[in-house]
Amino acid sequence: MFLLLSALSLGFLHGLGADHLMGIAALSITAGRHEAAVRRTRALDVAFRFALGHAVLLGLGAGALIVLGWSVPLAFERGGEILGGTLLIVLGVLAWWGALSGRVYGHAHVHSGEPAPHFHLHFGPSDHHPSGIAHSHVPTIIGAAFALSSLRALTMLVPFGEQVSRVSLANMLMLVLVFAVGILLSMSLFGVAFARLMSAGAVVRLGRASTVLMACASIALGGYWILAAI
Repeated sequence: MFLLLSALSLGFLHGLGADHLMGIAALSITAGRHEAAVRRTRALDVAFRFALGHAVLLGLGAGALIVLGWSVPLAFERGGEILGGTLLIVLGVLAWWGALSGRVYGHAHVHSGEPAPHFHLHFGPSDHHPSGIAHSHVPTIIGAAFALSSLRALTMLVPFGEQVSRVSLANMLMLVLVFAVGILLSMSLFGVAFARLMSAGAVVRLGRASTVLMACASIALGGYWILAAI
C-alpha cells in the first residue's frame, strides 16, 4: 500500500513538471477576445487530452519495456528532453504568430452523441474552416511526445526507490499504472485551475497581450530545457 501511494504521489508530482504545465498553457492560450466560456472549455479540453496522451504513452510504454526486459539508453532520455524543449519553442512561436496573424485559431463545438463540447485547434484563415475529420489531436500527440524523456527512469523504476526491487512483476506494472493515474489527476487539476485563470475578466481583457506573454514564456523555457539537456 505504501508503494502504491508513493507511486500515485510521484505521478502527481511528475505531472506538475514545468515543461508539462507550460506545454498545456501554450496550447490553451488563444488570441482575441473570446468569451470566458470558450477560453475555459479550451483550457480544460487541452489539459485533459495532453494528460491522457502523456499518461497512456508513459504507462503503456514503460509497462511493455518492463515485461520485455528492455532498457532505454541515456541518449534516448536526453533526446526526449531536447524534443520537449523544441516543442515548447515551436508552440511559443506558433502562439506568437497566431496572435499577430490570426492564422492559428480554435473553436468549441459538440460532437454527435457527446454531451460536452470539444475545443479544436486549427491552422490557416478562419474563413476556410476544415472539415470534421481534420480536427486537431495536437494536445494528445504533444502530451505523448513529452512522455518520451521519462520512459527510461520509469522503466528502471527509479522514482520508486530501492524497495521496488523486492516486488513482483505484476506489482511493478501496477505501480506504473498508478503512476500514470497520478499524472492524469495532476494535469487535469491544473487544467481546471488554468481554465479559471483563462476565463478571468482581466485575462479576457488582455486578449492578444496575454497570448504574446505566454508565447514568450514558452520559448524561453524551451530554450532553457534544451540547454539543460545538452
